[in-house]
Amino acid sequence: MGLKVQAIGSPAADFALEDLAGVTRHLGTEIAGRKAAVVVFWSGVCSHCNRYDDYLNSFADRHPDLPLLTVASRQQETPDMLRRTVTGRGLRFPILIDPGGAVARQWATEQTPRAFLLGGDLAIRYRGAIDNFQFPGTPDYEEYLEPAIADFLAGRPIAQPDMPSFGCAIQSVYYQLPKIL
Repeated sequence: MGLKVQAIGSPAADFALEDLAGVTRHLGTEIAGRKAAVVVFWSGVCSHCNRYDDYLNSFADRHPDLPLLTVASRQQETPDMLRRTVTGRGLRFPILIDPGGAVARQWATEQTPRAFLLGGDLAIRYRGAIDNFQFPGTPDYEEYLEPAIADFLAGRPIAQPDMPSFGCAIQSVYYQLPKIL
């Protein structure tokens, strides 16, 4: 049985997760009084996520009024591993720990990265990839999340509200295989 995917416009499930400093961050509190927020399911070991370090690091500079919460849900990725990744890659965006991937399952998310733009009412306005995984400046490069944010903030309908995402599996049978001795 596949995951039940939320409809665009339906409310996302609220959550409260600890960040890497041990502070509980509540989605509803983060978005309160704001027009929107962005949630990205992310992993420190996913090579696809690694490509978005600069984008996520500079998100608050581009969108100072939009909270960004990255949710680390990947199976077997520990808080200590995440802290080492933050230090080693100079990451500055907030990373929340989703032990066991409960929030990822609730949000029908199976891979990283996967982005969500939420309205101030927690309704899903955009869901999917950040871009088409081409490099900026190449002829085929196309952004998805940024135009969705621009459309939403301008009060326009989002041209592409649901784009397929791609990346690394959050849970896999391969993560559960016994180690060879």
